[in-house]
Amino acid sequence: MFFHIQRFWDEFLSPMLQRPKRLQVAALCYRECDDGREVLLVTSRDSGRWILPKGWPIRGLSSAQAAKQEAWEEAGVSKGALADTAIGSYTYDKTLRGGLPVPVETHVYPLEVTNLKKDFPEAHQRKRKWVSTADAAGLVDESELKSILRDW
Repeated sequence: MFFHIQRFWDEFLSPMLQRPKRLQVAALCYRECDDGREVLLVTSRDSGRWILPKGWPIRGLSSAQAAKQEAWEEAGVSKGALADTAIGSYTYDKTLRGGLPVPVETHVYPLEVTNLKKDFPEAHQRKRKWVSTADAAGLVDESELKSILRDW
């Protein structure tokens, strides 16, 4: 009997109760240095953990352009060469205002930074720093993002 209940849960009821993943876009801001490639990380506003600049899609912009807009707002990237194609994606649970976690799939777009401003919309809400790709992989929490950083 338990087998049938477990099977009903696994194959029918559980998938019906799951919410579809929401989409976010992220900018993998980088620069080439004498010592190799460096990645720009920012802190999240709520927990202060290290993340890539990211956000929700923006009506009228492609996903890549929306990622570049987030790089400006969250990290001060004012100019850069943007890739139109995502190099990967990672998933995580985002806690919304009501405290409910929502599954999110985040597409990652490389953005070679050519100009960084000190004054940008979220400058007083976030910290930012340049780190090697290996150090970046060690600082972020999401395992799939760690893999993207290591492989890139």
